[in-house]
Amino acid sequence: MVKQIESEGNLVILHGDEMAQVAFDAILERFVKKHVDITLHEIDLSAKNRLRTNGRIVSEAVDVLNAYGVGLKNAGITVNKAQLEQFAKEIEKEDGVTIDIKSLDKLATKSPNGTIRKGISGNITREDIPFTNLQRNLPDWKGRDIEVMTMDDGGLKGSFNRECQFSGILKLSFIDDKGHLEVLHTRPISRGDIYLIATNSNKKVKIWAEEFFQRALDEKRDAYVGLKDTVMPGYDGVLREVVEGVYKAKFEKKFKAKKLKYIYGLIDAQAAMMVAFPPERALWGIPDNTSGRKMLKLVNSLKMYGIPQREHQVAISRMSAGGGDQYGSFNSPAKTDGIITLTIGQRILHSRELKKGDPMLLMTNHPEHIRDWVRQCFEDAAKKDQEIYFGLKREYMFYDAVISDIINEVRDELAVDGQTPPPVMMMTPSKQLRKMICDPPRNARYAALNMDGDIFSDITAALGGSLATASSIIASPSGTMLCLLFQAAPRGNT
Repeated sequence: MVKQIESEGNLVILHGDEMAQVAFDAILERFVKKHVDITLHEIDLSAKNRLRTNGRIVSEAVDVLNAYGVGLKNAGITVNKAQLEQFAKEIEKEDGVTIDIKSLDKLATKSPNGTIRKGISGNITREDIPFTNLQRNLPDWKGRDIEVMTMDDGGLKGSFNRECQFSGILKLSFIDDKGHLEVLHTRPISRGDIYLIATNSNKKVKIWAEEFFQRALDEKRDAYVGLKDTVMPGYDGVLREVVEGVYKAKFEKKFKAKKLKYIYGLIDAQAAMMVAFPPERALWGIPDNTSGRKMLKLVNSLKMYGIPQREHQVAISRMSAGGGDQYGSFNSPAKTDGIITLTIGQRILHSRELKKGDPMLLMTNHPEHIRDWVRQCFEDAAKKDQEIYFGLKREYMFYDAVISDIINEVRDELAVDGQTPPPVMMMTPSKQLRKMICDPPRNARYAALNMDGDIFSDITAALGGSLATASSIIASPSGTMLCLLFQAAPRGNT
């Protein structure tokens, strides 16, 4: 009988789905339960159990993590519409309980990761694990026949974003075409917080989609479209519906006749697949212009210079505490034609006109959450003697300019305290991404906001082997730490 190592600690175990869970159970039994006498707090965060509990199990996981401070989380499914309907039928058959899909809490259907990050006020650090016995086979990108097409405006590029000058309740209201006012969303906001409101025009998205699919037909290319509809069902989900509506109504039969494919994917997974396993010929459509411009510039650089071999591990620090960006946003389509207004008390901060179905997005962040993330970036970089490259859209975003100011403030504070801050550079996220992929031989840490970091980490992980060959840790200023396991890239390349 194996003698166990006694531990007075506690370990939170968050279970997931599919084959990752089978492997996780085997590892947990063989390497933890067999050898270590430790109190385990096991929580079933599988997709079905999130539906069964109407999301309450996610809140329970946050409470347990905050109570015990350290945990392991396995990979889980973020359900799409088809999976949601399938699981609801299976639960009804297994438990005799009918799931009312329309009345489900968001915690039941969306990814639990964002809620957990926000609940423990944690930021993500992802870093390559060095292996000496793995051969990385990088794709030949020079001259690759892939084109990227994105929208010229809409979204964050056309957003209204500011630093808040007052404390109070931020209120998003909608006045319909008959003059009726409805409060869509409220949240507390403090002086110094940053806020952003963005919208898009379904009419323009439809025009873009028609041009995109027609171009794919004319150039005989498979069409790929990438968005983040699981995180922003009321924004990117709307864009997806418009794009796919155009495809089914006008182009599906034409694509089949020419034996061309239309492939939709979440932008992070699709970006990883596209960069690490590029198709021979494709048209890649990304309606969100902010992400689209990054991928356009990256693909153009890859076609010109190719992908060099890595000489250093890639480290990414991703700000996610407090929601941070689109992950913590309010997003929804307009019910009718009308005007949205953003107010604090009686002060009108901004208003703009929308047509029925047009998507809107409101996001905020607090300086202390930003400051905690920046401090963590500096601390991690100092431990490993790394340079830090921050990616910010300061040229047209007050939102990012405030973050830039906080970075400089924290750096000055460290210097006053007698600490030597690591070298820091600030650049646009598109330049940051190109440097990360096309010019990697530096001991560097790439610091990105939540949405960018999500996409960037999947790309670099796929190039390094997979997310399974990279550490992924959520850490909070209070010391709570959660290690994420089995985050697989689309395909293996080792």
